[in-house]
Amino acid sequence: MKKNTVKVICLIPARGNSKGIKEKNTRSFGNKPLIAHTIESALKSNLFEHVIVSTDSQKIASIAKKWGADVPFIRPKKLATDKAAFDDVLMHAVKKLIKMNYKFDVILTRDCTAPFIDEKDMIGSLKLFLQSKCDAVFSVSKCHPNPYFGMFEQNSKKYLVPSKKFYKPIKRRQDAPLVYELNGLYINSKAILLKTGKMFTKKILPYEIDKEHGYLIDYDIQFTIAEMMYNLRKQ
Repeated sequence: MKKNTVKVICLIPARGNSKGIKEKNTRSFGNKPLIAHTIESALKSNLFEHVIVSTDSQKIASIAKKWGADVPFIRPKKLATDKAAFDDVLMHAVKKLIKMNYKFDVILTRDCTAPFIDEKDMIGSLKLFLQSKCDAVFSVSKCHPNPYFGMFEQNSKKYLVPSKKFYKPIKRRQDAPLVYELNGLYINSKAILLKTGKMFTKKILPYEIDKEHGYLIDYDIQFTIAEMMYNLRKQ
């Protein structure tokens, strides 16, 4: 992808006190810290004016700088808790970067717990964003199980009922409406973020990526599976 007149930055949020896996962002994965994979792929793509890590952790900041990312500020602790809204984390970064005179029109946010997202995914999603009249583009994969088939919740009497109902009974998974799950790449316009204060707006387009590329690591078992996937990919 050729450099566009539109200036794009990559933001990688990474808090120190991760919940599902302790210190997962700096945990060794493929002989390097997990966050290093996201930083490296972003830098390798040559799409961005800057690759920036937003963190509350000095340890993460040090590792991020070592692998080539900018860490121009340390995130406040109040924006690094389980209760912190991601909109607030994103808007804090946007306003900080503007105040520090970073020039950008578009912000592509990467979740460093999705280490297999690659240059092709970033180029494709950014191309869709730049060529469409939308507020945002999010990477997605087809959801399985599907909330219309195979997913249940409890009703007031504690009995299981389908999570979502369709206008007709669904007897096969293949007949369920298409549902997407988000998987770690989000593109937003700076102007719309400043106007709304929200990353989730009305006009968001999906960019479908390979389910393996969008594999998210939130728990120990997923970390183990991801390591197996990584080793198989190397072979």
